[in-house]
Amino acid sequence: MKNRDKMQNCASYYLGMLIVIIALISGCTTPAAHVSRSFEQPPGAKERVFPGFTAVIVREGDTLSSLAGQYLNDPAMGWLIADFNGIGSITPGMEIIIPLKPYERGGLTYRGYQTVPILSYHNFSPDKTDKMTVSKASFEDQMQLLKERGYRVITLDQLFDFFDFKKQIPSKSVVITIDDGWKSVYEIALPVLKKHGYPATLFVYTDLINTGRKAITWEQAKELADNGIDIQCHTITHRDLAGVQEKESFKEYFDSVEKEIVQSSNIIKKNTGRACRYLAYPFGNSNNLIVAILKRNGFRGAFTVRRGSSPFFINNYMVNRSMIYGEYDLKKFEKALNVFDDRAVK
Repeated sequence: MKNRDKMQNCASYYLGMLIVIIALISGCTTPAAHVSRSFEQPPGAKERVFPGFTAVIVREGDTLSSLAGQYLNDPAMGWLIADFNGIGSITPGMEIIIPLKPYERGGLTYRGYQTVPILSYHNFSPDKTDKMTVSKASFEDQMQLLKERGYRVITLDQLFDFFDFKKQIPSKSVVITIDDGWKSVYEIALPVLKKHGYPATLFVYTDLINTGRKAITWEQAKELADNGIDIQCHTITHRDLAGVQEKESFKEYFDSVEKEIVQSSNIIKKNTGRACRYLAYPFGNSNNLIVAILKRNGFRGAFTVRRGSSPFFINNYMVNRSMIYGEYDLKKFEKALNVFDDRAVK
């Protein structure tokens, strides 16, 4: 009922916005790439302010980022202006609408709802591939495709603000995650991600760290964290949290899985200075007990390896992730990038 009320409020607000905009755009019956001759204003004026949005004529030197900084107090919110107006860039003389607050929480529209693809990687190689290893060239091509197709990579905190119906995110949002903690993340993935300015999350199982030349060190983990790679939990030993081992009593099982979660979180915080709020289930497996332990210990959410994008109403502790395998070409990779579901209205 609470989510339904939120959706109704969002729909009412969005409808109201549309009605006002339509009233401003005389003779326009369909959405355009940008608003054309949509409002009158005194000579020399740049804007007209309305409840909830501002109508602006773009001037020389304006960019989506500069307008977002001026009107939304955050240059990084240029995507909100672009998404609302259905544009990728602006030019002088263009007439646009700047929404002053989120207008599609939950990604809900009359056509359907937004979903977020969460990509899962494991290992990288300079030139070789196997099921769990992506070559450097393939990874670079995949990250370049995201840029060329207009996808925007967001953080886990942004993702869960979207899930919790708190904030709007870009309409073509993608999350990048990497599991385990192999050194190739530091040597190969980090430079590519930095090149594009993409954040990512590395889920480490702590017994792997500092174990040899193929694994990252804690010093490298901290450097990753300082460079936009969020370090989160993947347990201590990578045991299957949902599976009771042979001759393991229920108490032994409970103590073991709680230790896997809580102690790994403490170890990561000690070595990186950052708290853990998210966990990737080893092998993607979980159960109600594991979810209860996560909630009790302040975790905000957790991830499976169940393929598919995730809408805002997904269970926060059973979030989908699509594994990206080494043999994927760009066509297969792009199939994992579903950002909208319109099945309900077909």
